[in-house]
Amino acid sequence: MNVSVGGFLFIAWAAMVAISDCRARRIPNSIVVAGLAAAFGCAFLQCRPFGVSPTQAAIGALVGLVALLPFFALGLMGAADVKVFAALGAWCGMHALLGLWMAASFAAGVHALWLLITTRTRLAGFVRHQGPTFELAGRSSTPYAACLTVAASAWLVLQGLAGGLR
Repeated sequence: MNVSVGGFLFIAWAAMVAISDCRARRIPNSIVVAGLAAAFGCAFLQCRPFGVSPTQAAIGALVGLVALLPFFALGLMGAADVKVFAALGAWCGMHALLGLWMAASFAAGVHALWLLITTRTRLAGFVRHQGPTFELAGRSSTPYAACLTVAASAWLVLQGLAGGLR
């Protein structure tokens, strides 16, 4: 399997996002900006792990930002999740965003179900209230940005494995 510098940068960035989201349920803007800068740098220097051109990176970032903004505006998602999705758009391109969103949403749903079963956390139902629907130790329980970056990392690894099999 041929792993590029861009691939290593992406995996390192994705790991920082996932670790920060899982540990603190927040992702510093510096990590998001570093991811965007690395994505555009890789696109311009042609060491892009997902084969995205600079134009595709810009369109992907814009679509990623706009696609999840309504969920943030409705209070269903954190701002960091939206910004990470925009950064993933720059890394992966617009064409990958729907699949990443679906895979991450499935993983988040499985995580939430597992959490309900194992911690016996009550689901708030249809009652609108302040704060997250699920809480564990005072934190929202599903680190969605981590789900997004793990899905994208798995896609990168699968692409590399498929390329190595040819």
